[in-house]
Amino acid sequence: MSLDLTPKIVDQLLDALVEQGWFEWPNAVSDELCQALLEEVETYDEEGELQRAGIGRGDVHQLNKDIRRDQIKWIDGLTVAQNVYLQQMAQLQYQLNQALFLGLFEYECHFAVYKQGDFYKKHLDSFRGRANRMVTTVLYLNPDWQPEWGGELILYNEDSSAKLAVVTPEMGKLAIFMSEQIPHEVLVTHHPRVSIAGWFRCNSSIGGNIDPAF
Repeated sequence: MSLDLTPKIVDQLLDALVEQGWFEWPNAVSDELCQALLEEVETYDEEGELQRAGIGRGDVHQLNKDIRRDQIKWIDGLTVAQNVYLQQMAQLQYQLNQALFLGLFEYECHFAVYKQGDFYKKHLDSFRGRANRMVTTVLYLNPDWQPEWGGELILYNEDSSAKLAVVTPEMGKLAIFMSEQIPHEVLVTHHPRVSIAGWFRCNSSIGGNIDPAF
């Protein structure tokens, strides 16, 4: 099971990232795989394995429910479905590196669960000059999503003066955008909402140690 990276899709993706910094890809991942991943995260939720998401890392990591209210579980690839998804992201990483010379070195991702009333206020996933998270991906796992449920991902231009896109969290859709370039937020959701948020990172290691910062 692989991504449908046809030449047409690859050209559209690359052109969009270069020209506007983002790309919305409906039905990128099969319903079968999405359903398997959804069942996994629902089990994690039932078993109390989700953790309240914070902001920042290391010494500056903090919980702030005024900024974000989702719960997460990092993906380790130890299940069949997770491994398949990570392989698909490896395909995407290869295409991005081959065409755009981004030097993407690794991929990290986690499940993100938004319960009713949850949100994530406007933010950047990385900051210019930090040379770490370069490309953000968001895969949605929500079947039959209804417009009145909210929970849209809003993408903004670099100075946040204008909206670039409103992305509905429909099953199988993949949103891809430049981590240092595109501020974004998740609007309040009125229905449980599940996604996989991920980041392609460049190799910012010193002496073989990966920089653990954002």
